Amino acid sequence: MTNHASGAGQLRVHPRHFDFATWWDRAGILAVLVLLTVFMAVAAPNFASVDNLLNIARAISINAIIAAGMTFVIITAGIDLSVGSTVAVAGVTAVLAAMTGMPSFIAILIGVCAGALAGLVNGALSAYLALAPFIVTLGLMTFLRGLAYTMTEGQPIVDSALSFRDLGNGYLLGIPVPVVVMIGVYLVSWLVLERTKFGRHVYAVGGNPEAARLAGIRVKRVLTSVYVIAGALAGLAGVIFAARVVSAQPTAGNGYELDAIAAVVLGGTSLAGGKGRILGTLVGSVILGVLTTGLILMNVQFFTQLLIKGIVIILAVAIDSLKHRSTAAAVRPLLDAAAKEGGAR
Repeated sequence: MTNHASGAGQLRVHPRHFDFATWWDRAGILAVLVLLTVFMAVAAPNFASVDNLLNIARAISINAIIAAGMTFVIITAGIDLSVGSTVAVAGVTAVLAAMTGMPSFIAILIGVCAGALAGLVNGALSAYLALAPFIVTLGLMTFLRGLAYTMTEGQPIVDSALSFRDLGNGYLLGIPVPVVVMIGVYLVSWLVLERTKFGRHVYAVGGNPEAARLAGIRVKRVLTSVYVIAGALAGLAGVIFAARVVSAQPTAGNGYELDAIAAVVLGGTSLAGGKGRILGTLVGSVILGVLTTGLILMNVQFFTQLLIKGIVIILAVAIDSLKHRSTAAAVRPLLDAAAKEGGAR
């Protein structure tokens, strides 16, 4: 009994080891959000006003919805660079459908389905033809942007009487409708990832696709599905954006893919796959929204905002790298102890 207890003790990680990955996921990202919010409340005029906070929440909602879909993709070790262009195509499609006299619900559904179709193309090419997701989604990003310009002939299509404009500008019990939709998206996404077999399969495929395949998981179907989810949510975000500006904008969503990726990585999802938290993505989206709005209120020039946003994206990737190193450092004593125990036997 004594030897067994001693051996088990050797397999424990040193209690004094600082696990950056665990700290960041549990407290670090929230600490950043609190500090950033306090700084902006002090430095930016009217930042903490109720109207401004509601505007921040409304602005955050679009990127947060896109980032929710991106979380599914990145958990499987994939990437989707086409979501920004998908926002444009979905918005244009929904507006054009509404202008033909279709009911608003049908127009919204058509926009979401347009996004899901784009995701299906990404997923099928990546999963079934084994093409690199980076290349596939980059190509579709360019194609969809060109399609949006073609559908609008390069000009915004304004419809001041847009039937579903309340989706972007309305309120429900005093809360902006886009925020209500965002909350619903995150609630459903959390339930799917944390409480369903499909969610477990998503994590399994991201952690080790070959092991997942041997366990009977249909890896290709899972991979295709996460891209469809990402496309559908980008489509939903595109429809909300179109409703917000009551027009079809071929330039809509430009750069949104980078914001979504940054939010996901800041929120604790690993670019290597297999690990991630949907609620962490929401916090990451809030951080980016608070930063952007605060800079605007501080009258920071647009090109300077781009510089700062670029730094944030680099920091997000650096944090992901540090988390990997921290996890490896925490596991190494276990492996060394196991190797010594195996050698002794």
